[in-house]
Amino acid sequence: MADQAGAGDAWPVRQFRLFFIALQFFTRLPVPRWVGFREEWLQPSARFFPLTGALVGAFAALVAWVAGWMLPAPLAVLLSLVASVWLTGALHEDGFADVCDGFGGGREPARVLAIMKDSRIGVYGAVGIGLLLATKCMALIYLPRGLLPLVLLAAHPFSRALAAALMWRMDYVRAEGKSAAMARGMSAGEFAFAAISGLLPLAALIAAGLLDWRQGLAGVVVAALCAAYLVRLFLRRIGGYTGDCLGAVQQLTETGFYLGVVGYAFSNQQPY
Repeated sequence: MADQAGAGDAWPVRQFRLFFIALQFFTRLPVPRWVGFREEWLQPSARFFPLTGALVGAFAALVAWVAGWMLPAPLAVLLSLVASVWLTGALHEDGFADVCDGFGGGREPARVLAIMKDSRIGVYGAVGIGLLLATKCMALIYLPRGLLPLVLLAAHPFSRALAAALMWRMDYVRAEGKSAAMARGMSAGEFAFAAISGLLPLAALIAAGLLDWRQGLAGVVVAALCAAYLVRLFLRRIGGYTGDCLGAVQQLTETGFYLGVVGYAFSNQQPY
């Protein structure tokens, strides 16, 4: 269970170990050698999913901020997306593409799962991920330059908290797979930690007066609606979720957050 990782260690050391396990699973970032790795440590490390997202968001925000001083806004946005994709190894984008292929090309649950397991990308996946990345770029381009890094900081951890909700409330429908060990359930306490971690950057930005709370709320609402749609789809078509489904939720809700923020600004005719 959760704290079996490094059971002989002090509680803070165990938590750092679990955090680093999540970091090496979800990103390319190096971790200390003392962390080690065991498959049974993946499940309790899932609570740190949103915190890894905070680091990804911080890296993308830094790239956007630096590039924004030297390059036009569209290039700064594109480089920030490249940075986040590189840092995660396109893990979540791959999941979204697989979901597009599986749910677009399959009818029966077994066929949907078989298509998602195929490492080759199909037409649905290629078109889906292309349109998703284009939507991200267009939404972020319409953000004021000073707001772009802040929205990246908020969206990445929050979208991962929504993905973690699937691990908390839904059944994992594969017996194997690279996410199987991580997806064996999440307790209410673990999810509460993940949810707080996912919302904390957004709350901090609003409290500091750096982000309008109405913009933040608009982003949260649209992202939550995207998550609710995917949850309903997964339950109806395959009766649960897979690792690819987690990636799809993360990607679509991240994009939804951007659309909510931009939509609020546009509807109130705020200058860009």
